[in-house]
Amino acid sequence: MGYLDRIRACNNADYAGFLPFMIQGERFGWVARRFLDRLSPWPDLFRTSDREVVLDPALATLDDRTAALARVGATLNGQGLIHGWRDELYAVKNAWEAPPVLLAERALMPHFGFRSYGVHVNGYLRRAEGIYLWIARRSEDRPNFPGLLDNMVAGGQPHGLALMENVVKACAEEAALPPAVAERSRCAGYITSNEQPDPVRVKPDRLYCYDLEMPEGLVPRNTDGEIDAFTLMRADEVMSLVRETDAFKPNCAMVLVDFFLRHGLLTPAEEPDHAAIADALDRGGPD
Repeated sequence: MGYLDRIRACNNADYAGFLPFMIQGERFGWVARRFLDRLSPWPDLFRTSDREVVLDPALATLDDRTAALARVGATLNGQGLIHGWRDELYAVKNAWEAPPVLLAERALMPHFGFRSYGVHVNGYLRRAEGIYLWIARRSEDRPNFPGLLDNMVAGGQPHGLALMENVVKACAEEAALPPAVAERSRCAGYITSNEQPDPVRVKPDRLYCYDLEMPEGLVPRNTDGEIDAFTLMRADEVMSLVRETDAFKPNCAMVLVDFFLRHGLLTPAEEPDHAAIADALDRGGPD
């Protein structure tokens, strides 16, 4: 086990088993060949060949495409084929600054291989003896990764919110942080990943990484039931957990590796895979 393994775990997608999902002549996602039979009841919506799956070009507007996919999603969810339905719409687009081509239920995104966006906030303190990190433990009733450790605040990016608006919203819901504190979060860029949770889903994600230097004495407190507890941990303790255990939700471990690198906690002198780790993190600057 090691830091490089954490990054690889979030980039295990094998697209050989998937077909490009095309909308108006552009690829926006991936559909597993094993998922095609589940789409067969809608031959009018999905035109399938050995090379690609094409959404009906007659669906010419965002509203038309959104409504069509909503009907499909509702049926599949009713059949128990969709995991963790949220009633939360995500924008489907290939670039953050681009307008969406449709809006899709969050739980449906990986079934069509659409890119998702999210915000992760590293809450930390600087003390004389070094850096400390606020670490969250996910509730046992979470549909995904129950009981695992998490970044102080993390959440998907719903349609209709700017990134900082989402940071403020997530900080309030997950950690009871007032807007005046949450707005001090600084975007350190983003990292991308291509995870394949199972044979029919793939998650090409972009995670915007924020650093928030927390006021001494301010203790995060969960308000939405997603987190069981917060613990303030020395950075070296967190590093050992990430490096040596599976205690963290995978993409949160990857976000922490990025934090360790940026804050000089992970150095070439101490980590022989330092260069490989830095190269493996697919990073971009703040948008």
